[in-house]
Amino acid sequence: MVKKAKTPFGILAESVGLYFSNFDKFFKYMTFPVLGQICGLILVFLTTYFYTINMPKLIDKYPNLNSFSTLILISILISLPGLAIFCKAFWEYLVAYGAVNSMLENMLRSGKVYDFEAHTELIKRRSVSFIGLWLLFGVFSIFAVCPLMWVVCAVFAIYFVLVFQVFTFEPELSPIGCVKKSLLLVKGHFASTLVLFAFVGLITYMLIPQIIVKGLDAIGVNIAFSNAIMPFVKLLPELDFSQYGLGSITHSDIALFTIETTVAQILIQYTLPLRSILWSLWYKELNNGLPKQELPITKKRKSSKRPSEKLMEASKKKYSKKKLDDNIIRRAMEKEDDDE
Repeated sequence: MVKKAKTPFGILAESVGLYFSNFDKFFKYMTFPVLGQICGLILVFLTTYFYTINMPKLIDKYPNLNSFSTLILISILISLPGLAIFCKAFWEYLVAYGAVNSMLENMLRSGKVYDFEAHTELIKRRSVSFIGLWLLFGVFSIFAVCPLMWVVCAVFAIYFVLVFQVFTFEPELSPIGCVKKSLLLVKGHFASTLVLFAFVGLITYMLIPQIIVKGLDAIGVNIAFSNAIMPFVKLLPELDFSQYGLGSITHSDIALFTIETTVAQILIQYTLPLRSILWSLWYKELNNGLPKQELPITKKRKSSKRPSEKLMEASKKKYSKKKLDDNIIRRAMEKEDDDE
């Protein structure tokens, strides 16, 4: 019996259901990667702020500090704790791109998600290739900044939207290979992928953040936080756009905009699992639609091991003193074998 293909809207509905049915677990999993970045930046800002306003007093008390190189060195040193927290959280956030993809098999079988540490660790063990993939993404982003490249980069963004799913489910491929496979999968399905891209973007980048932001506005939470940061905002000059017919932007406007933007960004990052689930489902749908390569079953092929099994063995050697339970590893790396 031929399995009926899923429509883009069916994929969207299934991904939303899987995400919200495990919302509490995803919320807990994403808390440090998301809030750690915010806390790290706040710590950097506060330490440098209080150091700056107290600098004249420190120089009067300790004349040796009255040196440009010394002041810069101290500024860097006091910023290191906050930067360390930010970098750690940011790395965990990037790893979540792959880890959530790896959790999909569990969700499809049982509707539940578990073994977070195992899935996360399996992405980290391929950190070199993972960083290489993000470097390619960074190069692409640099080109996308240029206005002349916006249309071209927007088209390629659709073709390359599955690179992290390919990276997770096909560990034998290099970063360049992941890009090529993503292009191959989307080729012939560009319109459907574009529809999914638009709807998941609308839900996770606009609808959910705006509903929460407006709700916090209604109960006065955003105003309370904007008043809390007002002493810092008042250090900035007010912006006058009267010549453009927009009037002046007050400190209250800047403070409120800062809080609303921060809340929206936090919500966008918290919905990363929803986007990862959707693209993982779409990857499986498109990958199953590719023609199967008929290869002769030889003795050598029977004895060959899948990339996931090789990763498991490599992890045992590398983490001989501190390794994860074999059953957890196996569940985390379980992948459909197309030959069976």
